Amino acid sequence: MRIIEESISADELVEIAREGFGDMVKGVVDVKRGIMALGAELHSDEEAVLLESGSDQNDLWGINLYPEDIGEEAFIEFDSMINIRPSRGNQSRGVDDPAIREQIVEIVGTLVTA
Repeated sequence: MRIIEESISADELVEIAREGFGDMVKGVVDVKRGIMALGAELHSDEEAVLLESGSDQNDLWGINLYPEDIGEEAFIEFDSMINIRPSRGNQSRGVDDPAIREQIVEIVGTLVTA
């Protein structure tokens, strides 16, 4: 598992996928700090590492990345158990707020270069 604070290449993302699930990489994005953790088996493990590094729970959102689909809409999947937060109005495993989804897309686009 790695905390990504500076951009990585698409090839590096493919390698992270190969080390784990093969075609997919789990990730947790900190929308306030503009960083993400990648490569753990569980989103909750990535969430814990980011919390230990100074992130706030309310800023963390779980995603899945599909390296083969980089540059396409299917590249980012908004689906994680850590996203279920009724107190923040997020009732699903997705990211219900379009503004937060857009922030995530922008951060991932900055941190993973094609």
